[in-house]
Amino acid sequence: MKSRGSKDITKDPSNTAFTNGTDGGNKIELKRRITLFNGVAIIVGSIVGSGIFVSPKGVLNGAGTVGLSLIIWAACGLLSLIGALCYAELGTTITSSGGDYAYIMEAFGPFLAFLQLWVNLIIIRPSAQAIVALTFAFYALQPVFATCEPPDLAVKLLAAVCICILTFVNIYSVRAATRIQDIFTTAKILALIIIIITGLVMIGKGEIEHFENAFEDPVNELSVGSVSISLYSGLFAYAGWNFLNFVTEEMKDPFKNLPRAIYISVPLVTLVYVMANVAYFSLVSPREMMESNAVAVTFGDKVFGVMAWIIPVFVALSTFGGVNGMLFTSGRLFYVGAREGHLPDFFAMIQRKRFTPMPAILFTGVISLLYLISNDIYALINYMSFVQWLSVGMSILGMMILRHTRPNIPRPIKLNPLIPWTFLAACVFLLIVPLYAAPRDTGIGVAIICSGIPVYIIGVMWKKKPKSITNFVTKLTILGQKMCDVVPQEIEKPTAL
Repeated sequence: MKSRGSKDITKDPSNTAFTNGTDGGNKIELKRRITLFNGVAIIVGSIVGSGIFVSPKGVLNGAGTVGLSLIIWAACGLLSLIGALCYAELGTTITSSGGDYAYIMEAFGPFLAFLQLWVNLIIIRPSAQAIVALTFAFYALQPVFATCEPPDLAVKLLAAVCICILTFVNIYSVRAATRIQDIFTTAKILALIIIIITGLVMIGKGEIEHFENAFEDPVNELSVGSVSISLYSGLFAYAGWNFLNFVTEEMKDPFKNLPRAIYISVPLVTLVYVMANVAYFSLVSPREMMESNAVAVTFGDKVFGVMAWIIPVFVALSTFGGVNGMLFTSGRLFYVGAREGHLPDFFAMIQRKRFTPMPAILFTGVISLLYLISNDIYALINYMSFVQWLSVGMSILGMMILRHTRPNIPRPIKLNPLIPWTFLAACVFLLIVPLYAAPRDTGIGVAIICSGIPVYIIGVMWKKKPKSITNFVTKLTILGQKMCDVVPQEIEKPTAL
C-alpha cells in the first residue's frame, strides 16, 4: 500500500521498471472495448449462474405454495430492476469503475470504502468464484458419473482448471473475455428457453395439475420469517445485476450503453426466471421440488429421457460463464482499489501490450484457487449476504446524500426520489431480517468487516513507515513490473465529481 516515505513508482525516473508508459504510441490505459451487447452479456451472464437451475427449491420452501413462489420470483426481479435503475444513475454520475467501492468512496470517504474493498478482497469475490467453479465442475462431470456423485478430488481439479483457463483469458485479452461472456450467456439463455418451451408444451397438453389451487396445500407453514427467507433465495439467484458498474471505464459510450444494458438485461432475466419456474411446475410437483437438490435436473429426467444429461451440461455452461464474469469484474474492482492507494501499487498496473489489469486479475485468480482447498467455503456465503446488502444500501444512500451535498454534478440520469427511497427501504428490511433470523452469521459477517480496521490503520493511515519496509515493497513492485511487463495507467482516474 502507498506510503509517503516510499518512491512513487509511477513518476520516479530512476525506477528501472517501465515508466514512459507508451507502446507504439498507445496510451497505457483500460481501453473502451465493451459494447452494448457485451454489457448485456456481462449482466445476464453474471446473474444467470446456477441459481435458476438449483434455488427454486429455496424459494418454494419459504413461500410454501406454487402461486406465492411465482409471485416472489417476479417481486425479486422487480426489486432487482429498481436497484439496477439506481445504479444506472450512479454509473453515469460517478464514471469511475469499481462499483460499490467507488460510490462509497465518493459519498462516505476512504475508510468505509476500504472496508467494503477488504471483505470483497478476502471473502466475497474469491469464495464466490471458487463456489461457482465447483458448481461448474460438479455438473460437467455428472454425465460421466451417471450412477454416483463425482469424486471430490476430480471436482476440485476441474474447478481449478476452469479458474486457471479463465484467468489466463482475462489477462490475455479484454475482447476474448467479453467474447466468452457473449457465447456462454447466449448458451445459457438458449438452455432456459428450451426448458420454457418444453414446459409450455406440457401445459398445452394439459399438465396443469400443480397450478390448480396454486395458493393452497403449502409445503411448509407460512410466516413473515419464511417469506423473508424465500426472498433471500430469490434475490441470490438475481445477484449480479450491478456488475456492469464495475467496468464503466471500459464501456463504449457508457452514458447511453450502461442504462440501456440495464433496461434490457434485468427485465429479460426476470421474464426468463418466472417462465422457467412455470415450466418446472408443469412436471415437477412441489413435494418433488422440495426433495430435489437441482430442480432443473429433476425436470430433465422427467421429460428428456436418455437425453437428460443435457441439463447438467447446460448448468455447467451457465456456471462457466458466471466464473468468467466474476473474474472480469473482480479484477477491475481490485485495480481501482489499488489506484486509490488501498492496495499495493502493483495491482494498479496494466499490461503494456494487452491493456488488461493483469496483476489484479492474477491475484483474484490465485486467491480463488486457494479457496478450493477449504471444505467450508460454502459457509462463508451465509456470512457475507448481510455485508453485500449493506454495501448496496450504502451506495444508494450515498447517491441520495450526494444529491444534496453536490447538487450541481452532471447527472445524465436522475430518478424520481421515490425509486431510490423505495429500494433503500427494501435494503433496510433485508438487513434487519438476518439480525433476527441468523444473528450468528450476521455477527460473523460484521466481525470480518471489522477485521479490516487494523489493516487500514497499518496499511493506509500509517504514512511514515520505516524506509526498510518501503524500499522492500518498492523492490518487489519493480520486480513484479519486470516479470509481468506492466506499468501504471497514464491518465488520471476518471470521475464526474
